[in-house]
Amino acid sequence: MKRVFFLLFLILSLILANNAIAVCPACTLAVGAGLGLSRWLKIDDLISGIWVGALIVSLTFWTDDFLKKKKINFQFSHLIILVIYLLLVILPLYFSGIIGHPLNTILGIDKLIFGTFLGIILFYLANYLNNYLKSKNNNKVYFAYQKVIIPVGILLISSLIIFLILK
Repeated sequence: MKRVFFLLFLILSLILANNAIAVCPACTLAVGAGLGLSRWLKIDDLISGIWVGALIVSLTFWTDDFLKKKKINFQFSHLIILVIYLLLVILPLYFSGIIGHPLNTILGIDKLIFGTFLGIILFYLANYLNNYLKSKNNNKVYFAYQKVIIPVGILLISSLIIFLILK
């Protein structure tokens, strides 16, 4: 029953959503609350981790672009920002006991950490796919909101596949 309410909430949120500034503090707080909600709904940490990893990459892109607009450039900035965000996410989860439980692993790796790195890889691949498609179409998107639909679609499909495998 919880999953039905969560699905209805998700669908209504998508339908009634207004334009928002991406990665605003409220959005970040909402993602954190979403992670808490996913634990309450007993969604597997592997699936939650995928979305956490995607959020980390999104924040990395935004921060890197922000710094470049402010003319703050340094070597390996994207990688350094990514590592900082990873530490800011993983360390508190580890010290609060959410990460590190010996029975919550897949292939010997904590599910949340595994999912986070999987989400990072998937989000970068989705970004690459979007850029590739644009390059094949004279730097124009094939459809409206392509930059959003491709990554979210890949994350949704991956989450569904993992859900079905774990069932």
